[in-house]
Amino acid sequence: MMRPLLSIVVPIYNEEECVHPLYEAIRTACERNEQSYEIVFADDGSKDRTYELLEDIHRKNPEVTVIRLRKNFGQTAAMAAGFRAARGHIIISMDGDLQNDPSDIPQLLAKIAEGYDVVCGWRKERKDKFLSRRFPSLIANWLIGKITGVAIHDNGCSLKAYRASIIKRVALYSELHRFIPAMATLSGARITELVVTHHPRMFGKSKYGISRAWRVFLDLFLVKMVTGFAARPALWFGILAIPGALLAGLSLVGMVFSETIGIVFPATTFLLCALTGHLLTMGMLGEMILFSGDFRPDQMIWRDQTQ
Repeated sequence: MMRPLLSIVVPIYNEEECVHPLYEAIRTACERNEQSYEIVFADDGSKDRTYELLEDIHRKNPEVTVIRLRKNFGQTAAMAAGFRAARGHIIISMDGDLQNDPSDIPQLLAKIAEGYDVVCGWRKERKDKFLSRRFPSLIANWLIGKITGVAIHDNGCSLKAYRASIIKRVALYSELHRFIPAMATLSGARITELVVTHHPRMFGKSKYGISRAWRVFLDLFLVKMVTGFAARPALWFGILAIPGALLAGLSLVGMVFSETIGIVFPATTFLLCALTGHLLTMGMLGEMILFSGDFRPDQMIWRDQTQ
């Protein structure tokens, strides 16, 4: 089967009212674009008729693929499953609640055609409640931009376009789908954003609410560690080892000049030296992994005009 140019990935959970209008909107937008496409629905363990309706659409339309997760693992897991199944050269993700507008697909593709690897949708006129949705989002986006160094207005917007060669190398778990731009920088991705249309929710209620906020902040710490340590692990682990080495030195001096002989100074010195050695070893292992992995020069070339 010929590989399509475009894959639309839609994580979806308990959205039976949205299934048919969403499919029709995506199909109409893709057919107007006049390029080969597929639609990948990733059902996140829905308890209503969402999966049955999707299966019916799949049987009648060969361009539709349906994946069903064993249970409700969360939006990131559903999105990751859709990305793995997608065959297109360009992948566009969007929500399954009709708030993202498929008519924005051509503009996202146009940005990819300009040479960008990741195009992030920006819901500039977001149609959600201010206190429960928009205000926490403003704070989260500001923090994410400051900590990761990737200044995106709307990290939580699912409407994004990616080159498959980039997104399929991004490890997604927990709530990391909102950190895709930051994680993609590890592969040297060129990132931009585009103002997109956002509609009020027509059916049901949001399935992924503010209760996830604490996990988002923990994941933000994780992403900072990954993106910060990835390029120079020996340097960063060496910096972390400095306080332990200094304290070990002070403990050793205290042990030498102490008038009483006990176990406190020797034990403390040993533990601090072990911690320092452990961190330095982790840095060396990181350098070895870096040298043998995807960050080798031949793996980082985006375009070689000599070939």
